[in-house]
Amino acid sequence: MALPGITVITPSYNQASFIQETIESVLSQGYPSLQYLIIDGASTDDTAAVVAPYTDRLTFLSEPDRGQTDAINKGLRMATGEVVCWLNSDDYFLPGTLQAVGTFFANNPAALWLTGDCLIINESGQPIQGPIKTYKRLLRSLSPAAFLGLTNAVCQPATFWRRNAHEQLGYLHENLRYTMDYDWWLRLGQAQPPVVSGQVFSAFRIHSASKGGSQFEQQFAEDYETLCRNEPSPVVRGLHRLHNQLITTAYRLLK
Repeated sequence: MALPGITVITPSYNQASFIQETIESVLSQGYPSLQYLIIDGASTDDTAAVVAPYTDRLTFLSEPDRGQTDAINKGLRMATGEVVCWLNSDDYFLPGTLQAVGTFFANNPAALWLTGDCLIINESGQPIQGPIKTYKRLLRSLSPAAFLGLTNAVCQPATFWRRNAHEQLGYLHENLRYTMDYDWWLRLGQAQPPVVSGQVFSAFRIHSASKGGSQFEQQFAEDYETLCRNEPSPVVRGLHRLHNQLITTAYRLLK
């Protein structure tokens, strides 16, 4: 069985504290056809020094950019793998992830995208938000309409898709600060429902400097606007808005 090439894109800006763990989690996968791109926004910390020992095994591009989404789009346009994803510079893959993903796409040539499970961890790597993680896992076990229309229950660092999707659907929308991923899931979902895996592929880190750590209320506001651009049903919009209010309350209680 021939495994597809996979391109992993890591957008980065001033994440020297975490990026080594990210890099090692990708390179230690031992995947036979891997392209690894780190697209850095001209970091002013020690990111370049941390990346330097690995540059014979990855591509490191560091230049000023327009933010995270611009960096991801740069990587997507540089990608050569049949399957692509992005892994933020404070997150990491679990062992065996790329082998499982490559095997899935090799065995399912008609599948457009795959989404799995992820750990939610804090700055020191300890698991957090167990109830929210369990709830989102439950949503993903339901229909795609439930976990795409009701809320963004997709684990971003545990989601992979075929690169040729961008030929039909375009790239990430750079005007979105928080929900470029959710917008992309909605567009992918309109093309084809995702295949949902229960395997834990990655760890998603929440810390004081991350968007998910301190800015969740702004994120949910943009989340709703993103849904409205992609979903005409007032019923779905209303349920989504109510759900966001409930989740915001839960986040406040769990922080």
